[in-house]
Amino acid sequence: MKKLLLAATAALLPMAAAAQGLPPLNPDTDASRIDWFNLSKLGAMPDVHGQHYGVVLKTLTNPYWRQLAEGYRYGAKQDGSRVTVQAAQGESDQIGQLSIMENMIDGGYKGLLISPQTDANLQPSIDEAAKANLPVVDVDDAVVPSIAHFVGNVQRDNGVRAAKWFIAHFPQGGKVAVIEGQAGVFAAIQRTAGFVDTIKAAKGFTLVANVPGNWDRQQSYDAATTILQQHADLIGFYCNNDTMALGVVEAVKSANRLGKTDVIGTDGTSDAYTSIKAGELTGTVDSFPKLTGVIALEVIERIAAGQQVPRVVATPQALVTQENMSRYDGDLASQEAALKQDAAAAQ
Repeated sequence: MKKLLLAATAALLPMAAAAQGLPPLNPDTDASRIDWFNLSKLGAMPDVHGQHYGVVLKTLTNPYWRQLAEGYRYGAKQDGSRVTVQAAQGESDQIGQLSIMENMIDGGYKGLLISPQTDANLQPSIDEAAKANLPVVDVDDAVVPSIAHFVGNVQRDNGVRAAKWFIAHFPQGGKVAVIEGQAGVFAAIQRTAGFVDTIKAAKGFTLVANVPGNWDRQQSYDAATTILQQHADLIGFYCNNDTMALGVVEAVKSANRLGKTDVIGTDGTSDAYTSIKAGELTGTVDSFPKLTGVIALEVIERIAAGQQVPRVVATPQALVTQENMSRYDGDLASQEAALKQDAAAAQ
């Protein structure tokens, strides 16, 4: 029954997008977009004191989503609004997450911030919210093609940044491998493609394995162990999230390859920063989840007040290693200032 429901929902996605007059969304390339640091150009922030917003997360077992929740709560405290955060039991609890969102539709919220398990599992509730004129914003990392508003970073660029690090640090090339996230999820597809396309275009590199870790630490440990047994001279792994990367780090340590096989993750979780400081994880492409939560809350507040907001709000990202960690490992204000400096330098 569960598989039938999800298959039926997926089949409805193109029709749902068409019904709203929207083309299927690709947030990496959509022309209707604005960078997070330009939101003030949309006008003054509305008065949201006392207003209530609902949050539906993938899970709270992953530190990335806990940090995103912290961002929502921090932003609400700053502007006097309220947020209620609920999450599925795990990153594959698609029906449980759908049930949570269903119950929020009539909860008196001014808007909902959702982080779907897949591009399909929350579609029935998104349709119900549209009927109720309840605004919904998709926030990292699965992308609902029919959604009217998305907040998140350029997922493909996560993989590109990791590949460029290997290219810069191994001019002679070498063997690399990828540990992917959940099959079919937009973020996993784009992160992997960004890394693979960039590394294949460089001279001297060989992609020896590209296997799923399904966002799971143990699965990623097992996969990396097998790869290292087959390719003892592997120079590095790129992992689609930090949970998997930390599992890969354990496999590298078990194979006595620490310092010889580099591991780069994605997300910028606190656990990843701790591992980088310890000299184990090489780096993470930080998506700054707490700041993303603050940004996403501002977006839903503007939309709920009737402001016109572009379909995509692009959030910050940076490859963080021991060399530059001090630049980003501060409080939210100093982190935001550093990222705005990065953006200005890139223009």
